[in-house]
Order: sequence, then C-alpha cells, then structure tokens
Amino acid sequence: MFKPKKFTGLHAFALLRAAVTGATLAAFGASGAFAQAPVPHTGPGGYPGTGRVVIVVPFAPGGATDIIARLIADELGKRWATAVVVDNKAGASGGIGTEFVARAKPDGYTLLLGTQTALAVNPSLLKKISYDVEKDFAPITQLASTPLVLLASNKSGARNVRELVAAIKAKPDAISYGTSGNGTSQHLTTLLMLNRIDGKAVHIPYKGSSQSLVDLAGNQIDMQFDNIATALAFAKNGQAKALAVTSLKRSTLEPELPTLAESGVPGFEAVTWLGLLAPAGTPPAVVTYLNQEVLAILDSPAVKGRMAAQGFTPRPMTPEGFRKFIRDETVKFSSLIKSNNITVE
Repeated sequence: MFKPKKFTGLHAFALLRAAVTGATLAAFGASGAFAQAPVPHTGPGGYPGTGRVVIVVPFAPGGATDIIARLIADELGKRWATAVVVDNKAGASGGIGTEFVARAKPDGYTLLLGTQTALAVNPSLLKKISYDVEKDFAPITQLASTPLVLLASNKSGARNVRELVAAIKAKPDAISYGTSGNGTSQHLTTLLMLNRIDGKAVHIPYKGSSQSLVDLAGNQIDMQFDNIATALAFAKNGQAKALAVTSLKRSTLEPELPTLAESGVPGFEAVTWLGLLAPAGTPPAVVTYLNQEVLAILDSPAVKGRMAAQGFTPRPMTPEGFRKFIRDETVKFSSLIKSNNITVE
C-alpha cells in the first residue's frame, strides 16, 4: 500500500531549489545564455514609449508602396517592442494621405510614406495642391527605389532598344505608347526617353496599367514602361518583349536584362522612389533618431532580401540629403512637365 512521504523543512527546501533550477535552465538558449526579451530601442525622452506610431500610406493596400511601408513598420515595431501601424489614406494621386500628415501634430507619432509622385511631381503637375512639400514636412530618409521595364509589343518587331529607337526615329508619331494616365511615372519616364533620343510617339493614356497591358499584348499599342515585377511576369508569359530596365544598374530580379544606358541611351536613369517624412516642426532629435533607426533596418540583410524580391533597392540618406534629393527631383520633373506641356485638372 502506497504511503505518502513526509517532508522535513530541509527536504522541502531541496525540492524548491530543484524546481527553481529547472525553470532557470529552461530559460537558457542552446548557447547557454539566458533567454531575454528584446530590449526596446528608445529615443529622446523615451520616444516612442507607449505612443502609437502610425505610418500613413497615401495609396490603397496591396501595392508596392504599401508593401514597403508594412515592412518598415514591422521592423520598427520589433526594435521598439510596440506596434507600428500602417494607415492607408488613398486618393488624389496620393494627395489626401500626404495632406493628412502635413496637418498632423509634429510629435513623431504620425509619419508619411512619401512617394515620388506626391512629393516631386504633383507640385508642378496639379493646378491645385493642398500642401507645400518644402514647408510642411521634415524629411527623414529615402527608403528605396525601383526601376521600370521597357516593354515592346510582339507586333513591333523590336528585339532591343536600338531597334525600337530606330523605329521611333524613322516614323515620327507612328509608334504609340500606353500609360496609366497623364503625369504618371510611366508617362514621365517615356517622355524622358523620347526627349533624350529626340523622338516622338503617340501617347495613349488608360485608366489603369492593367488595361494598357492588355492592349500591348493585343498589339493595339507598341510600347509601355511598367513596374519591374509586373513587366517581367508579362514578358515571361510571352505577351510582350522586355527590352531594358530604367536603372543605371541591372536588376537582380533579371540580371540578363540590360539597362537603357547600356542599350543606346547613355546615362539614362528613371526610377520611382519612396521615402519617410514627418510633419514640419517635429523635434530635430526625434527626426535624427528616426533616421538612425530606419537606416539600421535598411542595412539588415533580411530587409535587403525582402526588398530585392519586390524589385526595390534600399536608398538610405541623411535627413538633409533627402531634402536636397526631393528638391532636385522637383526641379527635374518641373522642367519635364513644362517643356512637354503636361496638364492635369
């Protein structure tokens, strides 16, 4: 018959010590070091502390801008041991979300995932704009850039950029190109190329890139620039011919595809870019801290890999460097828009 043991005080102490030791050993990792919760990075005054940081994306969920924003938000949340939220405020070519951040409290808790269109194109393209990029924002850093791919229809017969350029010059205004609208990155990139080669082509604006790609595949238009992920998939299906990328360096997604600069348009570069900004008046110490935190994220091999899979390259900058970059891009697009008489109501 089983009889329960009687424990003396000494026995009880020994059992308690064994239990504590077992729990302690369970907290060791394989390396023998104590397992510890990650120590949150905190900035000036304990920023962000328990505050809710929101990154506003001025476009709908699911696009490249949204993907990069969620990547940055996720990584910042890990570093700060707190949730960083992405808030999509689409509309007016990025204007609604951009204006929202311009009017937000400058405390570092509302940030903007700024785009090339909203920051450097719209000020010259739109007759009315509800924010002033220079006065309303404190740039933090550029985040990343991605090239476009030049596609030619199968009917065009162009096997490379040189053949397409020759066709454009041989019959001015006989070659047509599709875009997702006036003033879009596709439209402006095509104009940059046409201006560089001193050529002319017919612009066919669509309401969306998917519609123009259908017509490209159907040989209704001759060429189109599109984002790298979509364009490469389209070309691999045999629906059009990928001729070149618009970056100065070849893309890791398709290293066999040459650049336009290599293909007869020397020095050509046209990439779309994204950056992080805060409202003007945000304390400089907070801006500096955010810059340091995001640059650490952009330097992560895992983040570089995830960006590369989307066709993006990290572009870390100082706040001052990013401000100058925006100014230079604004001047470039202003000149292009004015010289080509582009208007959007």
